[in-house]
Amino acid sequence: MPQHNETEKLLSQRATIILLLGVLAATAATVLTVLAGGTLASGLLAGGGAFTAAVLLFNTIIS
Repeated sequence: MPQHNETEKLLSQRATIILLLGVLAATAATVLTVLAGGTLASGLLAGGGAFTAAVLLFNTIIS
């Protein structure tokens, strides 16, 4: 079997940074919602919305 020394990247650096920032925004929104007295379910919904908005925002900003 031939072995390839080249490693194929699953994601580009740009995509990785954008998704990481989205996860950080979602985590912050979830934690803040729960700490403000919301339920975990509402925190997760807020986190999902924050993730979507952050990915769209950072995809536009980072070129």
